[in-house]
Amino acid sequence: MTMTDPIADMLTRVRNGVMAGHTLVAIPGSNMKTSIAEILKKEGFIDDFEIAEQDETAFKVLRIKLKYVGDRRDRTSVISGLERVSKPGRRVYAKRNEIPWILSGLGIAILSTSKGVMSGRSARKEGLGGEILCKVW
Repeated sequence: MTMTDPIADMLTRVRNGVMAGHTLVAIPGSNMKTSIAEILKKEGFIDDFEIAEQDETAFKVLRIKLKYVGDRRDRTSVISGLERVSKPGRRVYAKRNEIPWILSGLGIAILSTSKGVMSGRSARKEGLGGEILCKVW
């Protein structure tokens, strides 16, 4: 079955894993999803990620280790929300001075620019605009 929006699928799997309290989420891998996971790790929203290849098949699996704070009973996730902004039916672009601030800087916007996938903060610093993929807070 063909998936029309793999990034939305990734965000939904992470959101469901956070809501269920899982520590590890497995996602079908791609270069775009790996770039998004790198940004989430760099910004401190996830602990770690790895790319594992299956033995019999050639497809990759991206395993994301979710990050929690607090003790066992009072454990809360670092990620409190994920939202897909640009969708296949409606692409959303922002110029360098129109990149949104998420929760006054507590969250991040992830953009696809001409120099690759980067956070909104990095895109502002580089002076680049692009397609707003998602918001994370």
